Order: sequence, then C-alpha cells, then structure tokens
Amino acid sequence: MANPYFTTTEALTHAGVMAMLSAGISTAEAMAQPQVIVIVDVSGEVLGEIRMTGSKFLSRKSALSKARTAASIGAPSDSVPDAVRTSIGLATGGDVTGLPGGLPIRRGGVLLGGIGVGSGSGPQDIEVAQSALAAIGADT
Repeated sequence: MANPYFTTTEALTHAGVMAMLSAGISTAEAMAQPQVIVIVDVSGEVLGEIRMTGSKFLSRKSALSKARTAASIGAPSDSVPDAVRTSIGLATGGDVTGLPGGLPIRRGGVLLGGIGVGSGSGPQDIEVAQSALAAIGADT
C-alpha cells in the first residue's frame, strides 16, 4: 500500500543538464546563432545555464521565463493564450511568458522541468531546445 505522505519522483541530474547544454550549444553554433540556454527543475529552480558569446544579454531573462513557463504549465511557452499573455506576464513579474523557445522536459510522461532558449528567432530557439531534449532521450 502506498504511503499518502510520500511520493517517488524522478529528477534531472547534472549529467543530463550538461548533455542538454552541450547539445544546445552545438545546434546554436551550427546555425551561427549564439543563444542563451536555461534549464530549470519542475519547481523552476535553475539547474544550469549558459550565455553563449555574442548572445543578447537580456535574453537571459526571457530564456529563464520561457523555461519556468514550460515547467509550470507542462507545455511549450508559446501555448500561453494570446488573450492573457500580457496580464499573466505582469501578474508574475515576467516569470510567465508566451514567447516561443520554452519546452517542458518530460521522461515517460513525467514532468522534470523546462528548458528556455533565447537570442535567436522563435524557430531557432525552439530548434535549439528540441536538440537539447533529444540529447537526453526526453519525450518530444
């Protein structure tokens, strides 16, 4: 019988975070678009990040918001409905965004966190995030 006071969970390890960052960097370099990549756990805490040389310094804030949004809603950041994007961004102090580039990190359907990528176009940000997910065999 399961204990109602405890749960078994999975968590992304530092090795997984490093593999994701490495894959994201390789993809960004291949497209010649320096990126900011932020990886958070399911509670939104930063596990790893990099601001590649030449990326926009303010993209760290947007990449963090994208990662936290994806981890919080368990869906891509750009799935936040247009009608609430501005108000929810204001209500959360910018922690939630509808910008593209944030993807949830899932394994076997279990939500482990989020990844946010910024400094390129929306499609470039998403491509970098997808490559990072693929590097660890996360659900896509």
